[in-house]
Amino acid sequence: MDADRAGRLVSQLQARDVMAHLDRTGVYECGIRVVLDSKLEARWDLAGTAGLEAEIVSDGVLVGFVPHVEGSEDFTDEQIVEQIATTRYTVEGLHPPTDGAGTQERPPSPPREDERPRWTDRLRRGRQ
Repeated sequence: MDADRAGRLVSQLQARDVMAHLDRTGVYECGIRVVLDSKLEARWDLAGTAGLEAEIVSDGVLVGFVPHVEGSEDFTDEQIVEQIATTRYTVEGLHPPTDGAGTQERPPSPPREDERPRWTDRLRRGRQ
């Protein structure tokens, strides 16, 4: 969304006591950053025809997202402000990110019997 529209939305959100800020996502693209707590924030974006959605980020790392809001492609500014201001950012309501990799943890590999001693092992033996 353009900077003028994002600025108007941020002002309206701040009037509703939402800690919202302008989030510059590109050269001519802006979004809305909502501070949730000291380390967690929601980055809302209205990317043209894609509609309204948000990424939940903790210290710059994606931890979840608010999925696409149905019908948000045609939302007015007031409807966008209402949606952002009333969204519940609970762990149960967020969807964890998926990167396509396996979600199962790999078991730790057993120590190798044929592993050669390391030079650090020799240093430790010398100090004993």
